[in-house]
Amino acid sequence: MKRLGLRRLADLPPRARQALFAALLIVLLAFPFLDTGQANIDIAANCCAYAALALGLNIVVGFTGLLDLGYAAFFAIGAYAYGILNSYQLHPPWSAAWQQLAAIGFVTKLGVGAAATVHFIVPFWVMLPVSAVIAAGFGVAFGAPTLRLKGDYLAIVTLGFGEIVPIVARNWTWLTNGAEGLNGVGPPSVLGHSFGIDSTPYYYVGLALVLFLLFVSLRLKPSRIGRAWMAVREDEIAASAMGIHTTRLKLLAFAMGAGFAGMTGTFYIAKLQTATPDMFDLPVSIMVLVMIVLGGLGSVWGAIIGAVLLQLLQAWFLPELSVVVQSLGTALRSPFLSNLQLTSASELIFGIILVTMMLYRRDGLVPATRNEVKLSFAQQDAAVSRGSAPAVARLSAAAAKAAIAGPPAALAVRDLTVRFGGLVALKSVSLDVPAGGVVAVIGPNGSGKSTLFNSITGLVTPSGGSVEFAGQELLGRRPDQILRYGVARTFQNIRLFPNLTVMENVLIGQHSHLAAGPASIVLGLPHVRAEEREAREFVLELLGLFGNRLIPRIDQGVAQLSYANRRRVEIARALAARPRLLMLDEPTAGMNPAESLELAEQIAGFRKLGLTVLLVEHKLDVVTRLADNVVVLDYGEKLAEGPADEVRRNEAVIEAYIGRGTVHA
Repeated sequence: MKRLGLRRLADLPPRARQALFAALLIVLLAFPFLDTGQANIDIAANCCAYAALALGLNIVVGFTGLLDLGYAAFFAIGAYAYGILNSYQLHPPWSAAWQQLAAIGFVTKLGVGAAATVHFIVPFWVMLPVSAVIAAGFGVAFGAPTLRLKGDYLAIVTLGFGEIVPIVARNWTWLTNGAEGLNGVGPPSVLGHSFGIDSTPYYYVGLALVLFLLFVSLRLKPSRIGRAWMAVREDEIAASAMGIHTTRLKLLAFAMGAGFAGMTGTFYIAKLQTATPDMFDLPVSIMVLVMIVLGGLGSVWGAIIGAVLLQLLQAWFLPELSVVVQSLGTALRSPFLSNLQLTSASELIFGIILVTMMLYRRDGLVPATRNEVKLSFAQQDAAVSRGSAPAVARLSAAAAKAAIAGPPAALAVRDLTVRFGGLVALKSVSLDVPAGGVVAVIGPNGSGKSTLFNSITGLVTPSGGSVEFAGQELLGRRPDQILRYGVARTFQNIRLFPNLTVMENVLIGQHSHLAAGPASIVLGLPHVRAEEREAREFVLELLGLFGNRLIPRIDQGVAQLSYANRRRVEIARALAARPRLLMLDEPTAGMNPAESLELAEQIAGFRKLGLTVLLVEHKLDVVTRLADNVVVLDYGEKLAEGPADEVRRNEAVIEAYIGRGTVHA
């Protein structure tokens, strides 16, 4: 953290980081023995609870970019789940059906005879995972219909959900005891020893909970799932085009964040041994959001640091400062200062912190991204050497395997029509791309070229026609499904994931070819490690196709790259999907003549890999060098079709270009 005058943790060698973490853990374990008093231990336990909440919200907001203003609702669900099942709130009549639960200690019998009732005493250790599952279930039920919303709309809906849950808790009196809250919630016990009201055992449970959730977060973030979440955060359209089922991934993030909150709610209610609806109102959600903004959105360690700092501010610093200010007010005979309670203004202070961070330090105290990789002069000035035999072999093998598994990679577009209200962007366009061929689509700006690409890849819903690829109808399919059929694309306006590195961007292209799930990632199973290792090796091989253009920059954020290198990364990302049809939308745009010819040579080499290429390009020298066939669009209609030299001499084509643009010959 250079701006804080501290060395970034990521800059330290692995052993140094491990030693630092071990030293910190020893201090945390020894904290209750430092004779600081039960009040300070209780504050530390509360810090653990809020750190756990921050880790959960960080998955939703920091990793996936979903602004959740009702996160405290899941905190409440976990708290009430344990409180209801470990208190005297519910008293169903006793019957023989309860005997099995009584045998394992989940219920006990109160009273005798016909008046006997059931008292729930479900153990805390059982309810921790059960509450996580319950809260995650509510997260799925709430998220399924709402996560198709974006931005402000999603924030408003989550805000409403966060308000609904406390209202339900206030009014569902037979279940929650209404505004009076649950009382007599049983404390946890270990080997028959009850925690009671002693803060020390709760501190250790909270610390263990944070360490577990920290472990889960650190395993997920650099994984296939974590990269997909961050891709959705950066650019949902590009993520979908790279084979990511965005709705499913957002739902997974929402469920996992809710599960973290549910576990924390159970811990918190067990420590307080009571629960009221006021404990879970909107200010709690806002406070947790401020914690992760302060620490750094998407930063795992930052979420913990932000939570600890704000909880110490609220529970320790503000009360102490209030005493000092009141003493000063007494000395100055100021009634205002004498009665000032800074703790009552904590929400105002949190708001000021949030605004300040947004204005002056958006990436937080511990930024999630570290993309400052300086290249040596030798690396920047090295001669370009192209070619990567392993990548060529892998891509060729993938194309051959696909050819054996199904029909040849031929694209057939028939009578494709796209209307945007009264505007007809494409009108009955038909074209064929033969297997192994290169077809270029050209035309003046606004002629419908990108609309054609968007229709083929599922980003635009056509009004009529058909798009068939390798015997499969593509219309009506989601972009991620079309990618899985073997159709990968780039975009006219580059759509990379700017806050991710070159390596991460190209790894996301392989998402549909990786199979690791959340559980296997967290467990670190051998096949998951092997899959990740092979994926990274393939990225290095792919980047080798572009010589030394990208290899030295593999750990740089793509936002720091030149325009030409960003184009190369986008093409490498599309190749990482191992497509059968590669669709390139103006790949040489923004490049100088030398760079354009260099990239054209590389695209020409894709044919040797067994790829079929559909190309949109304005530079006719590139089109002439690459294309077997050229299709010309004008005003959404097909104007001409044929070999490049023939099309260049077509009078209608010349008139279309001269009338509305300039040909880069």
